[in-house]
Amino acid sequence: MSTTIQAQIEQAIQANFSLHFFELLNESHMHSGPAPESHFKLTLVSEDFKDLSKVKRQQAVYRVLAEQMPQFHALALHTYTPEEWHALVSAPASPRCTGGH
Repeated sequence: MSTTIQAQIEQAIQANFSLHFFELLNESHMHSGPAPESHFKLTLVSEDFKDLSKVKRQQAVYRVLAEQMPQFHALALHTYTPEEWHALVSAPASPRCTGGH
């Protein structure tokens, strides 16, 4: 039995970041196409992001997910330090899909 893409992403993130908050949502149902695991929204809150630009944070996540990235279409990525997260309270909503039918 193969592991789902979502489970692979969760395992990789949890093994590589010191997490204060972690949420991975499968938003594939909000997009066109038959793939059940094509679009994800990932919110990470970690001290690991302190003193890193948004680009450097995303690059760190992409390095960790290099093996999984070819298996899905889109990743909405939201990275915060604990201080930024407490000021924000929640990640932005994902945009509506414009493709397909």
